[in-house]
Amino acid sequence: MIFVTVGTHEQQFNRLIQKVDELKRDEIIKDDVFIQTGFSTYEPQYCQWKKLLSYDEMNEMYEKADIIITHGGPASFMKALELKKIPIVVPRQAQFDEHVNDHQVEFVKLVEERFNNIIGVYDIKNLENIIVKFNNTVAKKNTSSLSHNKEFNEKLSIMVGELF
Repeated sequence: MIFVTVGTHEQQFNRLIQKVDELKRDEIIKDDVFIQTGFSTYEPQYCQWKKLLSYDEMNEMYEKADIIITHGGPASFMKALELKKIPIVVPRQAQFDEHVNDHQVEFVKLVEERFNNIIGVYDIKNLENIIVKFNNTVAKKNTSSLSHNKEFNEKLSIMVGELF
């Protein structure tokens, strides 16, 4: 199962939701897909979805998912890392009116470069290839950092502090 979450930010993230829905429609994605759509206006036609999930529902989705696709909010992708899963992270971008600036793009690039435990997608056209090659990509990632959650969280806190 693939779980997609766009968080609770008040701007839409139609670009991600529509792309995943199209990949499901075109049978590129063969797994079941559940999307938490947040404040997006696009309503998936080929995937199960709900605007917002309770805390328990969210945890259940993270645990059940074989692939987790999130926006670039740290809490969303850190939850995947807690479960020793490498998430696909698609940062929101200002040019698409998904956020007020591009801090998610910058942050995701930093985390990806420093820790090598997420898969960043900066151009939505690349999402198909990343999903198709997901298992191979994960096998190549340095997953040892996933077993050191405390150390990762400490380093991430320092990195976030440096940004501000």
